[in-house]
Amino acid sequence: MVSVSQPTLPVINMDDLKPGTESWMLTCDKVTRAIEEYGCFMAVYERVSGELKNEVLDSLRILFELPIETKVKNTSDTPFYGYLGPNHTRPLFESLGIENATSLDHVQHFANLMWPSGNHRFSEKIHSYASLVSELEAMVKQMVFQSYGVEKYIESYNKSSTTYLFRVNKYKPAETGKSNVATTSIHTDKSFFTILSQNHVNGLQIQTKDDKWITVEFLPSSFVVMASDVFMAWSNGRLRSTRHRVIMNGQEDRYSIALFTFKKGITEVPDELVDEEHPLRFKPFNHLKFIDHHSKSAIYVDERAMESFCGV
Repeated sequence: MVSVSQPTLPVINMDDLKPGTESWMLTCDKVTRAIEEYGCFMAVYERVSGELKNEVLDSLRILFELPIETKVKNTSDTPFYGYLGPNHTRPLFESLGIENATSLDHVQHFANLMWPSGNHRFSEKIHSYASLVSELEAMVKQMVFQSYGVEKYIESYNKSSTTYLFRVNKYKPAETGKSNVATTSIHTDKSFFTILSQNHVNGLQIQTKDDKWITVEFLPSSFVVMASDVFMAWSNGRLRSTRHRVIMNGQEDRYSIALFTFKKGITEVPDELVDEEHPLRFKPFNHLKFIDHHSKSAIYVDERAMESFCGV
């Protein structure tokens, strides 16, 4: 009997790359092809040390043990940015968000809400982690722009034009005797990029073009870099927005860390990405208005939400 190998995500080393070098150009092509095919890839990125990642993960256990009365202080005027507690559709899921986590002041503001006297060590570690991961996001974005020959637009999408939401998530295990329990529905993210890491408990699954599922097993010093709806729209549909879900097995809590990026101002498809083979699919739009619209009329939780919002 012939065994059928399971699909896996492309693994790409993102360390020690300098624009203009041969290794940079080769990686540009690998990154773009991976996002076109899968919507994501696994990045090996050792700039975030294992020690720093473990310290951040350890701090999450303490954070989630805080009383619910404290956690609900994590509020925001922007939908989906603040505390998300368990409900009937996601009873095993809990999440908190830190806006503008690449700013130490904003992280300290969050810490002051959670702990009466603040938490300097927590703030420093979260800020360091978010800042380093934001550099990975900027590098991936530059590579894709360069691959498509539209690097002249990159300044409009640099760090000063980007906001960063740092979300920490806890997934409780299913009841004893149950397995393969979905803690989130199949969805795509409404950010520009999402960059994920986790503790030792797996659960993330990625849906392929032919509707197969990849169960992601994180490598040491690795992050899953996922293109989201807004990057898909910017590319005029050339790139995939990653359909994914979380399935829980076993009896341990899963903790994950996500850095979501959001574009300030207007996002529009570059003229160079519109041709006979790729007619214009999306009108110019404001990212945060898309988030607000989606929060009020979530007909779709996948990439069709973008099409309903600003499709041509």
